[in-house]
Amino acid sequence: MPYILALDQGTTSSRAILFDHDGGIHAVARKEFGQIFPKPGWVEHDPNELWASQMSVAAEALGRANLGPRDIAAVGITNQRETAIVWDRTTGQAIYNAIVWQDRRTASFCDGLKANGCEQMIQHRTGLLIDAYFSSSKIAWILDNVPKARERARAGKLAFGTVDSWLVWKLTGGRKHVTDASNASRTMLFNIHTGEWDEEILRLFDIPRSLLPEVRSSSEVYGEITTPRELEGVPVAGIAGDQQAALFGQMCLSPGLTKNTYGTGCFMLQNTGEKAVASRNRLLATIAWKIGERTEYALEGSVFSGGSVVQWVRDCLGLIRSAPEIEQLAGSVPDNGGIYLVPAFTGLGAPHWDQYARGLLIGLTRGSTAAHIARAALECIAYQVADLLDAMHADAGIKLKELRVDGGASANNLLMQFQADLLGVPVVRPAVTETTALGAAYLAGLAASYWRNSQEISAQWRAERRFEPQMTRAGAEALRERWSTALDRAKVWEPR
Repeated sequence: MPYILALDQGTTSSRAILFDHDGGIHAVARKEFGQIFPKPGWVEHDPNELWASQMSVAAEALGRANLGPRDIAAVGITNQRETAIVWDRTTGQAIYNAIVWQDRRTASFCDGLKANGCEQMIQHRTGLLIDAYFSSSKIAWILDNVPKARERARAGKLAFGTVDSWLVWKLTGGRKHVTDASNASRTMLFNIHTGEWDEEILRLFDIPRSLLPEVRSSSEVYGEITTPRELEGVPVAGIAGDQQAALFGQMCLSPGLTKNTYGTGCFMLQNTGEKAVASRNRLLATIAWKIGERTEYALEGSVFSGGSVVQWVRDCLGLIRSAPEIEQLAGSVPDNGGIYLVPAFTGLGAPHWDQYARGLLIGLTRGSTAAHIARAALECIAYQVADLLDAMHADAGIKLKELRVDGGASANNLLMQFQADLLGVPVVRPAVTETTALGAAYLAGLAASYWRNSQEISAQWRAERRFEPQMTRAGAEALRERWSTALDRAKVWEPR
């Protein structure tokens, strides 16, 4: 039996994971790549390094498993979303670094759109709120700031893509310029109701239609790989943005099922079926996936700083040497000692969407210790997720029965228990926590007839541990009230 290879191109690392027919992991390879910070609030990646690191880990995973192209039924791609790359169609070279989803350089531009009354139209058509987070303003910035870029774009000489499009272009030797509906829905240029690029929004941003990829379904054969040699002839058959892929990998296939991914940021998605729910609480309506002619939607809330808070404690404060150590340090004290951390390092995401908020550590006393700060760092992740769930319940009216979790920080038992305590519902961690890559593998495998249907793969989902709420509701509400006070003090810190 052959395998499915998932290419998982994230914000801080590229990974390749081989899955067998039972959804088990056969081999994994991972490689970090550089983060580029040209100015405060600016975040970039080298597109060539993204490509090279992804191909390096693909070769490494195949080598560890002693497999070749004939052993791979299909390749699925999942990727950091919203990150924008523009490249030359002839040379295949990017004309500027990838502008990462975290980047805030276009915040004032987005403010201008809001001031001009564009927000309601854009939210209705795209499901998104106007923010520098999404791809459209990043594309416009590249066209405006790279010499002759706009002229070349109008002449049809340039191509734009989110990272999935960039990888498919490179894998197929420039033969395919495609994306899937889930990634297209994160650009703020795509009408999620018609399933087309929106011409009026394109004119608003002055982005030529010829720049954009063809939008395909999330599970189909897009083309065969020509590079690298280790994958030559293998079909690329599945694409989904990382959070939608995780929703699929968690088998949240029915309306109301909800997952939260604890990655660099935190991303909560709730399946809303074939209906795009218009949010009244500053959440996002997004395409979950398109399979065949059926498009399914999700409500999404995004927290900018999730697992990256632990990296900050490690790299900037030096309180721990490795990320897993934070659990032991935080667990050495019974509570946070009155300390609250608001990790608004690049502003606040949903449901606040305050791009001028900044990080705040408050409640310090002479008795505060490194352990209290570590605990506050973990707890702030859970508080942000609880805020998302409140907004989601207000929008969809669905009472959550359980929260399925994944991502690196979901391995932290202290954090998961605190999350269950705040929410008052069980938090369920699956046996396979690599659900982002697994979702991409499932989408590719369905297209390649490796699995017959979604019912077959649903039967593979297993829980590894359930965290039941232990805190009283009054206790949880008191903590959240104090968190809200800290949150208010962090907002609108940067001058507009």
